[in-house]
Amino acid sequence: MPPARTHTTTASLPLCSDPARIFSSLTEPPECRQPNHTDERRTAPISMNAHDPAAGEDHELVPGVAAITRSITHAVVIKEEDIFFLAESDGSVPLSTGHGFGLYYHDCRFLGGYELRMGGKKPEALVRHAVRGNAAVFGLSNPSLRMADGTQLLKHQVEIKWSRVLSSEHLVLNDTFRFHSLSPRPIDTQVKLTFQAGFEDIFAIRGLFQSQRGQTQPPQWDGKTLCFGYDGADGIKRSLTIAFDSAPVRVEGMSASFELHLEPKECWQLRVSLRLAESPADAAATPSQRPGQTFGGASQDTWGQFYSDNRMLNLVMERSLRDLDMLRSHIGGTAYFAAGVPWFVALFGRDSIITALQTLALNPRIAEDTIRLLARYQGTEVNPWREEEPGKILHELRVGEMARLKQIPHTPYYGTVDATPLWLVLLGRHAAWTGRLDLFLELKANIEAALNWLDRYGDVDGDGYIEYQCRIEKGLTNQGWKDSGDCIVNADGSLATPPITLVELQGYTYQAKLEMAALYHKAGEPARASALELEAQRLCDWFNRDFWVAEGYYALALHEGKRQAAVLSSNAGHALWSGIASMDKALQTASHLMSPEMFNGWGIRTLSAKELAYNPLGYHLGTVWPHDNALIADGFRRYGYDEAALRVFGGMMDAAMHFDDHRLPELFGGFHREDYGVPVDYPVACQPQAWAAGTFPYLLTTLLGLQPQGFDNRLKVVRPVLPEHIKHVELRGIQVGKARADLLFENDGKAINVKVLKLDGELGVTVEL
Repeated sequence: MPPARTHTTTASLPLCSDPARIFSSLTEPPECRQPNHTDERRTAPISMNAHDPAAGEDHELVPGVAAITRSITHAVVIKEEDIFFLAESDGSVPLSTGHGFGLYYHDCRFLGGYELRMGGKKPEALVRHAVRGNAAVFGLSNPSLRMADGTQLLKHQVEIKWSRVLSSEHLVLNDTFRFHSLSPRPIDTQVKLTFQAGFEDIFAIRGLFQSQRGQTQPPQWDGKTLCFGYDGADGIKRSLTIAFDSAPVRVEGMSASFELHLEPKECWQLRVSLRLAESPADAAATPSQRPGQTFGGASQDTWGQFYSDNRMLNLVMERSLRDLDMLRSHIGGTAYFAAGVPWFVALFGRDSIITALQTLALNPRIAEDTIRLLARYQGTEVNPWREEEPGKILHELRVGEMARLKQIPHTPYYGTVDATPLWLVLLGRHAAWTGRLDLFLELKANIEAALNWLDRYGDVDGDGYIEYQCRIEKGLTNQGWKDSGDCIVNADGSLATPPITLVELQGYTYQAKLEMAALYHKAGEPARASALELEAQRLCDWFNRDFWVAEGYYALALHEGKRQAAVLSSNAGHALWSGIASMDKALQTASHLMSPEMFNGWGIRTLSAKELAYNPLGYHLGTVWPHDNALIADGFRRYGYDEAALRVFGGMMDAAMHFDDHRLPELFGGFHREDYGVPVDYPVACQPQAWAAGTFPYLLTTLLGLQPQGFDNRLKVVRPVLPEHIKHVELRGIQVGKARADLLFENDGKAINVKVLKLDGELGVTVEL
């Protein structure tokens, strides 16, 4: 049992029965203020070390993304299974270095440069649109240029439509260029396409030194075909073959030129196919290739359907579901959500689990696949290089050259402490929705291994808490969802010292044990269930004693010597999500999370603006993460703070209005809403990103109060709430147990009225207002 520490319990804000009174008093933005030199917790010296971004000129925006100097904020992204493409707004990929654009497959960037020029100049971008997950279209127009006869062609005389489609089945990118004359006179100029292929490992692109490289073959022309090749140091031959349906009039190096002769109003079309290959074909094929599925296509019937009377909500929900379909990938025929494009197109334990949790109400099948897939890769031995331990759920699985050469430990890498309890939580929540015990019984050995990991390996010092300490050079210093090297900080700005005991991790563990206890009861094992319930209650008691900060919130972590990292962070909100927070402490914590130092008008920051380490563009030091806000909003609802949840939902909705295609990115800047009037982009944020795409589906089902009781063939709708401007919401095909239901939620301004429109199967729907 952890020793008690001396601390005070005085809250910085008064308790009251109406949470809205507290929140409404905390809506004014913070003013610029001079440092308070009497506040000891914010005037101690700042530690400078290798992980401190202030310790050197350059620091990483994303862990391992130090080499990227060009923003991908407005990238046009298409993906199908394991092949994906990032382009600039004009369809091109820069021929320069220091960017993340290009065509990727199996953790390798096959195509790193792709440029169209007309008369020696780049066309002007007019419009671009990702039609569906694996297709995009770009509208361009000619610049002012001199034609072959010396006459001037004014700008906007040629419409260029650049259409693009990816096929994972054939490993090919098909581009079609359509040149349409808008001029009353003949046009005679030249079109030139230039390509670059470096076959870089994604970790090398992200700034990690690659100590062993294979041999890049010189590009070769064979008639209408340009061939790039790479003999990998891992024994894999990779190639990119570019074919044209019209023969170039001239080829030079990596460029192909075509004569463009257009009579008035005439069109000319050029087709280009870029085909990828690996040999031997199954060398890196841990992820499988199968035809992609897109929203509105083959996978439409797998999602519950959504309708509302609010156009903006319809747009963000449609975008979210399209992105979730785009991010769906498979390994051996088993589905999961890849974490995000471009840096994290891979199986990530934590990310895939949380996204599956967010979408359980709309599609429980992918949660089941995710559970099975992660069980397949569950740790079985003590392997220090990969930080593997028996029962541990993986962090990240990679299949590229550096992984195959063991230059990185991601084969898979197990450097995460929260994926294991979250896997158990997902298994429990999936059972609640489906009313099935068969998955629990099938994976019982895996479940016991995961529970054993929590008690034996996760609790390193036997004090009842789960903690971590990275022990390998190429591992992650921090191993919770905030995994950048400088994110776990003290109030004086210094870094926390391992071993580190995260606040949210204890909540996840508490929730995991209660979820498993419920299933052991269902399975007829009351003794095992009672033991887990007792362990959870003890953890809850210790947690509410040791993590509580005198100012009235939960500490970010305990670190060496069980000292508090006593900063106000969004992590504390996860204690509400998991249910480990006591009622009185939950109220005070929620009040702080919705104060101006945390809630910036768009969402809740990762770190309080009052903390010394706060940086609105620090990856985890003051930015806003949509998925973080969704989980916290669910925590608010758990404890009855509905007004706070509505404010979070409203902030996220307002933010989505300003992002391209209404797509919430992985994260965005923590600047206050009044500073710029729009959310500030984070330059290298993943978009689409799985748990960001899951934010609105989760927020919506959270506000509607859906609580499944699948074993009892019942769906409870508890205190449904909606913003005033949303009057009508329909959810169709919601699956609970073996039944499906269509539900209507009507907001009359005073209450939310719930109607069952259709019922297929045995299901009781009860409403608690």
